[in-house]
Amino acid sequence: MIYTRQTDEQYIQDLKEKITELKKERNAVIMVHNYQRDEVQDIADISGDSLALSQAAVRADAKVIVFCGVRFMAESASILNSGKLVLLPVKEAGCPMADMINAEKLIAMKKKYPNAAVVCYVNSSAEVKAESDISCTSSNAIEVVRSLENKEVIFIPDKNLGRYVQARVPEKKIILWEGFCPTHIRVQEEEVIKAKKDHPNAEFVAHPECNPGVLHLADHICSTGGMFKFVKSSTANEFIIGTESGMLYKLRKENPQKKFYLPTEHLICPSMKLTTLGWVVHSLEMLVYEVKVPDEIAKRARKSLERMLRVTEDKSGAAVSGY
Repeated sequence: MIYTRQTDEQYIQDLKEKITELKKERNAVIMVHNYQRDEVQDIADISGDSLALSQAAVRADAKVIVFCGVRFMAESASILNSGKLVLLPVKEAGCPMADMINAEKLIAMKKKYPNAAVVCYVNSSAEVKAESDISCTSSNAIEVVRSLENKEVIFIPDKNLGRYVQARVPEKKIILWEGFCPTHIRVQEEEVIKAKKDHPNAEFVAHPECNPGVLHLADHICSTGGMFKFVKSSTANEFIIGTESGMLYKLRKENPQKKFYLPTEHLICPSMKLTTLGWVVHSLEMLVYEVKVPDEIAKRARKSLERMLRVTEDKSGAAVSGY
């Protein structure tokens, strides 16, 4: 059967209505990351970056959490909500960067640097978080590292975010892991230069997972959550966005008078695009696919996440010890 655009739009609307109905039946909340498909972002009860979603997971007032993102995000929601059912609509939705490190490799690294605290980017597995002292997101990484009394910090797994933190916290020695985001690393300096030439009035806003050379060209560096705030407050009317393409949907929706461009067409995360409305319907109907972290791992990983949330909420600037 060949669908017309009108038929496609009606099909999408039918799925959205079905999701609304199933949410009530299941007492469910839908959390959606900023990189998801446009139509999936439309059904979000809560949307945001990793930090915002971690904070929201703690406050979630529902029996079921449907996480439209990737596995490590659903794991974090499960760890912080032990009494709730956490579902990942597409079980294959993983994160290549998270797969670049495991608990065994981290344990070996800790033995090499016994005096170092381990700061674990949330883009990692529950097993890795369990072996870490504290977690961080791209929006609070600097704050987290500064909070530690340790002079040495093992920062895993993203080397680009680690380099970004090192440049802003020079009093610490950051020991990097050779991990990276396969999406952000695709942005090349020459592409940014060309985009700035094509749009001379645009400000370039970059995610700290980009290469150092790309960050050097940025007018502003921040997490996806920070991008929404920056764009809203900026007097500029045009922006080149150096992060996953899914960001443009909400940016354009919230700032209809402003224009947004990508520096490259390759800023697409295949894992983030796996989730569709159809999979969300299936997840709510069948209550699949549950993400459950073993109790012993969850207990230790929870400390890492809760320490991060406390640092973020603590505005006193006091050093966090005992790591």
